[in-house]
Amino acid sequence: MTGEDDAVAADAGTAWRRIADDLACSIGKGEYGQGDTLPAATALAERYGVHRHTVRQAFRHLAEQGLVTVSRGRGTQVNARRVPYPIGKRVSLRANLGRLGLVGSSAVLAVEQVAGEGEICRTLGVAEGAPLWRLQGLSLADGTPMGTGTHFLSAARFPEFDSAYREAEGSMTGAFKACGITDYVRLSTRLSARLASEREAELLAIEPGAPVMVSVAVDALPDLTPIHLVSSVFAGERMEMVVEPFAE
Repeated sequence: MTGEDDAVAADAGTAWRRIADDLACSIGKGEYGQGDTLPAATALAERYGVHRHTVRQAFRHLAEQGLVTVSRGRGTQVNARRVPYPIGKRVSLRANLGRLGLVGSSAVLAVEQVAGEGEICRTLGVAEGAPLWRLQGLSLADGTPMGTGTHFLSAARFPEFDSAYREAEGSMTGAFKACGITDYVRLSTRLSARLASEREAELLAIEPGAPVMVSVAVDALPDLTPIHLVSSVFAGERMEMVVEPFAE
Protein backbone atom coordinates (compact mmCIF):
# COMPACT_ATOMS: atom_id res chain seq x y z
CA MET A 1 0.00 0.00 0.00
CA THR A 2 1.32 3.42 -0.97
CA GLY A 3 1.44 6.47 1.26
CA GLU A 4 -1.48 7.90 -0.72
CA ASP A 5 -3.51 4.73 -0.09
CA ASP A 6 -2.71 4.98 3.64
CA ALA A 7 -3.97 8.56 3.69
CA VAL A 8 -7.22 7.58 1.95
CA ALA A 9 -7.78 4.73 4.40
CA ALA A 10 -7.09 7.03 7.35
CA ASP A 11 -9.52 9.62 5.99
CA ALA A 12 -12.23 6.98 5.61
CA GLY A 13 -11.52 5.76 9.14
CA THR A 14 -12.13 9.21 10.60
CA ALA A 15 -14.90 10.27 8.20
CA TRP A 16 -17.48 7.75 9.43
CA ARG A 17 -16.80 8.83 13.01
CA ARG A 18 -17.26 12.49 12.09
CA ILE A 19 -20.53 11.72 10.32
CA ALA A 20 -21.75 9.61 13.25
CA ASP A 21 -20.84 12.35 15.75
CA ASP A 22 -22.60 15.00 13.66
CA LEU A 23 -25.76 12.92 13.40
CA ALA A 24 -25.70 12.03 17.10
CA CYS A 25 -25.37 15.73 17.92
CA SER A 26 -28.34 16.56 15.68
CA ILE A 27 -30.42 13.86 17.35
CA GLY A 28 -29.41 15.16 20.79
CA LYS A 29 -30.49 18.68 19.83
CA GLY A 30 -33.87 17.43 18.64
CA GLU A 31 -33.23 18.22 14.99
CA TYR A 32 -34.24 14.62 14.34
CA GLY A 33 -36.98 13.33 16.62
CA GLN A 34 -38.29 9.89 17.51
CA GLY A 35 -39.35 8.06 14.38
CA ASP A 36 -37.73 10.55 12.00
CA THR A 37 -35.78 9.09 9.10
CA LEU A 38 -32.20 10.28 8.65
CA PRO A 39 -31.05 11.40 5.19
CA ALA A 40 -30.22 8.54 2.84
CA ALA A 41 -26.65 7.23 2.67
CA THR A 42 -26.28 8.53 -0.89
CA ALA A 43 -27.33 12.05 0.14
CA LEU A 44 -24.97 12.11 3.13
CA ALA A 45 -22.15 10.65 1.06
CA GLU A 46 -22.51 13.54 -1.37
CA ARG A 47 -22.70 16.09 1.46
CA TYR A 48 -19.54 14.81 3.14
CA GLY A 49 -17.67 13.85 -0.02
CA VAL A 50 -17.28 10.19 0.95
CA HIS A 51 -18.36 6.79 -0.34
CA ARG A 52 -21.82 5.63 0.78
CA HIS A 53 -20.21 2.65 2.56
CA THR A 54 -18.53 5.16 4.88
CA VAL A 55 -21.95 6.60 5.73
CA ARG A 56 -23.34 3.12 6.32
CA GLN A 57 -20.52 2.49 8.79
CA ALA A 58 -21.64 5.63 10.63
CA PHE A 59 -25.22 4.32 10.64
CA ARG A 60 -24.04 0.98 12.05
CA HIS A 61 -22.21 2.79 14.84
CA LEU A 62 -25.32 4.82 15.73
CA ALA A 63 -27.37 1.61 15.74
CA GLU A 64 -24.88 -0.03 18.10
CA GLN A 65 -25.32 2.96 20.42
CA GLY A 66 -29.08 2.43 20.33
CA LEU A 67 -29.77 5.81 18.71
CA VAL A 68 -31.21 4.54 15.43
CA THR A 69 -32.69 1.49 13.78
CA VAL A 70 -31.56 0.57 10.27
CA SER A 71 -34.38 -1.27 8.51
CA ARG A 72 -34.77 -2.60 5.00
CA GLY A 73 -37.08 -0.43 2.95
CA ARG A 74 -37.57 2.08 5.79
CA GLY A 75 -34.17 3.70 5.99
CA THR A 76 -32.45 4.74 9.21
CA GLN A 77 -34.91 5.90 11.87
CA VAL A 78 -34.33 7.62 15.19
CA ASN A 79 -35.19 5.39 18.14
CA ALA A 80 -37.23 6.21 21.17
CA ARG A 81 -35.44 5.79 24.48
CA ARG A 82 -35.09 2.21 25.63
CA VAL A 83 -38.09 0.87 27.53
CA PRO A 84 -37.15 -0.38 31.02
CA TYR A 85 -38.31 -3.94 31.70
CA PRO A 86 -38.24 -4.62 35.47
CA ILE A 87 -37.51 -8.20 36.48
CA GLY A 88 -38.78 -8.77 40.00
CA LYS A 89 -41.01 -11.21 41.83
CA ARG A 90 -43.79 -10.62 39.30
CA VAL A 91 -43.16 -9.75 35.66
CA SER A 92 -45.73 -8.34 33.23
CA LEU A 93 -44.71 -6.51 30.07
CA ARG A 94 -48.13 -4.95 29.59
CA ALA A 95 -48.18 -3.65 33.17
CA ASN A 96 -44.66 -2.25 32.76
CA LEU A 97 -45.61 -0.49 29.54
CA GLY A 98 -48.80 0.88 31.08
CA ARG A 99 -46.81 2.53 33.88
CA LEU A 100 -44.77 4.29 31.19
CA GLY A 101 -47.85 5.53 29.37
CA LEU A 102 -47.41 3.04 26.53
CA VAL A 103 -50.04 0.67 25.20
CA GLY A 104 -48.91 -2.93 25.36
CA SER A 105 -50.37 -5.54 23.05
CA SER A 106 -49.57 -9.02 21.78
CA ALA A 107 -50.00 -10.99 18.59
CA VAL A 108 -50.42 -14.77 18.50
CA LEU A 109 -47.97 -16.25 15.99
CA ALA A 110 -48.39 -20.00 16.50
CA VAL A 111 -50.02 -22.54 18.81
CA GLU A 112 -49.19 -26.24 18.74
CA GLN A 113 -48.84 -29.27 20.97
CA VAL A 114 -45.43 -30.97 21.01
CA ALA A 115 -43.71 -33.81 22.81
CA GLY A 116 -41.57 -32.33 25.60
CA GLU A 117 -37.82 -32.80 25.54
CA GLY A 118 -34.84 -32.54 27.85
CA GLU A 119 -34.34 -29.48 30.01
CA ILE A 120 -37.81 -28.08 29.33
CA CYS A 121 -39.45 -31.20 30.81
CA ARG A 122 -37.09 -31.21 33.78
CA THR A 123 -37.78 -27.55 34.45
CA LEU A 124 -41.56 -28.05 34.32
CA GLY A 125 -41.39 -31.26 36.33
CA VAL A 126 -42.98 -33.48 33.69
CA ALA A 127 -41.84 -36.73 32.11
CA GLU A 128 -39.78 -36.79 28.95
CA GLY A 129 -42.13 -36.89 25.97
CA ALA A 130 -45.07 -35.45 27.91
CA PRO A 131 -47.38 -33.27 25.80
CA LEU A 132 -46.58 -29.57 26.05
CA TRP A 133 -48.16 -26.46 24.62
CA ARG A 134 -45.71 -24.55 22.48
CA LEU A 135 -46.99 -21.01 21.96
CA GLN A 136 -45.31 -18.23 20.02
CA GLY A 137 -46.20 -14.58 20.38
CA LEU A 138 -45.05 -11.07 19.58
CA SER A 139 -45.11 -8.24 22.14
CA LEU A 140 -45.60 -4.63 21.04
CA ALA A 141 -45.50 -1.17 22.63
CA ASP A 142 -47.66 1.42 20.89
CA GLY A 143 -47.57 -0.88 17.87
CA THR A 144 -43.75 -1.21 17.79
CA PRO A 145 -42.39 -4.78 18.11
CA MET A 146 -40.42 -5.18 21.34
CA GLY A 147 -39.90 -8.90 21.67
CA THR A 148 -40.96 -12.34 20.56
CA GLY A 149 -41.40 -15.29 22.90
CA THR A 150 -41.82 -19.05 22.78
CA HIS A 151 -43.80 -20.42 25.74
CA PHE A 152 -43.99 -23.98 27.07
CA LEU A 153 -46.62 -25.34 29.47
CA SER A 154 -47.91 -28.77 30.40
CA ALA A 155 -50.88 -29.70 28.22
CA ALA A 156 -52.06 -32.12 30.91
CA ARG A 157 -52.12 -29.37 33.55
CA PHE A 158 -53.65 -26.81 31.17
CA PRO A 159 -55.71 -28.80 28.64
CA GLU A 160 -57.48 -25.73 27.21
CA PHE A 161 -54.64 -23.23 27.37
CA ASP A 162 -54.47 -22.96 23.59
CA SER A 163 -57.97 -21.52 23.45
CA ALA A 164 -57.37 -19.31 26.48
CA TYR A 165 -54.18 -17.93 24.89
CA ARG A 166 -55.95 -17.08 21.64
CA GLU A 167 -58.94 -15.53 23.43
CA ALA A 168 -56.57 -13.44 25.57
CA GLU A 169 -54.91 -12.25 22.34
CA GLY A 170 -51.48 -13.46 23.38
CA SER A 171 -51.59 -12.25 26.99
CA MET A 172 -50.15 -14.95 29.24
CA THR A 173 -51.59 -13.29 32.35
CA GLY A 174 -55.04 -13.22 30.75
CA ALA A 175 -54.75 -16.84 29.64
CA PHE A 176 -53.66 -17.98 33.11
CA LYS A 177 -56.61 -16.16 34.69
CA ALA A 178 -58.97 -17.92 32.30
CA CYS A 179 -57.48 -21.21 33.53
CA GLY A 180 -57.96 -20.30 37.19
CA ILE A 181 -54.42 -19.07 37.91
CA THR A 182 -54.86 -15.59 39.40
CA ASP A 183 -51.31 -15.21 40.71
CA TYR A 184 -47.90 -16.51 39.70
CA VAL A 185 -44.31 -15.48 40.39
CA ARG A 186 -41.03 -15.32 38.52
CA LEU A 187 -38.87 -18.22 39.66
CA SER A 188 -35.77 -17.46 37.57
CA THR A 189 -34.54 -15.41 34.62
CA ARG A 190 -31.38 -16.07 32.61
CA LEU A 191 -30.18 -13.25 30.36
CA SER A 192 -27.72 -13.32 27.48
CA ALA A 193 -27.07 -11.45 24.22
CA ARG A 194 -26.44 -12.41 20.61
CA LEU A 195 -27.20 -11.28 17.06
CA ALA A 196 -30.67 -11.51 15.52
CA SER A 197 -31.52 -14.24 13.04
CA GLU A 198 -33.30 -13.46 9.78
CA ARG A 199 -36.65 -14.56 11.22
CA GLU A 200 -36.19 -12.59 14.45
CA ALA A 201 -35.17 -9.51 12.49
CA GLU A 202 -38.30 -9.81 10.36
CA LEU A 203 -40.58 -10.10 13.40
CA LEU A 204 -38.92 -7.28 15.34
CA ALA A 205 -38.44 -4.98 12.32
CA ILE A 206 -34.68 -4.74 12.85
CA GLU A 207 -31.69 -5.58 10.70
CA PRO A 208 -30.47 -9.21 10.59
CA GLY A 209 -27.42 -9.36 12.84
CA ALA A 210 -28.63 -6.52 15.07
CA PRO A 211 -28.03 -7.14 18.79
CA VAL A 212 -30.84 -8.80 20.71
CA MET A 213 -31.29 -9.74 24.36
CA VAL A 214 -32.31 -13.30 25.13
CA SER A 215 -34.29 -14.14 28.26
CA VAL A 216 -35.06 -17.68 29.42
CA ALA A 217 -37.50 -17.42 32.31
CA VAL A 218 -39.51 -19.76 34.53
CA ASP A 219 -42.77 -18.81 36.23
CA ALA A 220 -44.29 -20.68 39.14
CA LEU A 221 -47.32 -20.84 41.39
CA PRO A 222 -46.97 -18.99 44.71
CA ASP A 223 -45.89 -22.32 46.27
CA LEU A 224 -42.99 -22.30 43.73
CA THR A 225 -44.31 -25.13 41.57
CA PRO A 226 -42.99 -24.38 38.02
CA ILE A 227 -45.76 -23.99 35.43
CA HIS A 228 -44.31 -21.97 32.56
CA LEU A 229 -41.03 -21.64 30.68
CA VAL A 230 -40.58 -18.86 28.13
CA SER A 231 -37.65 -18.11 25.85
CA SER A 232 -37.85 -14.50 24.66
CA VAL A 233 -35.84 -12.37 22.24
CA PHE A 234 -35.97 -8.59 22.67
CA ALA A 235 -34.78 -5.86 20.31
CA GLY A 236 -31.62 -4.60 21.99
CA GLU A 237 -32.08 -0.98 20.96
CA ARG A 238 -35.62 -0.81 22.37
CA MET A 239 -35.43 -2.58 25.73
CA GLU A 240 -33.30 -2.55 28.85
CA MET A 241 -33.58 -5.11 31.63
CA VAL A 242 -33.81 -3.75 35.18
CA VAL A 243 -33.27 -6.39 37.86
CA GLU A 244 -35.37 -5.63 40.94
CA PRO A 245 -35.16 -8.78 43.11
CA PHE A 246 -37.46 -7.44 45.84
CA ALA A 247 -39.98 -5.72 43.57
CA GLU A 248 -43.50 -7.06 43.17
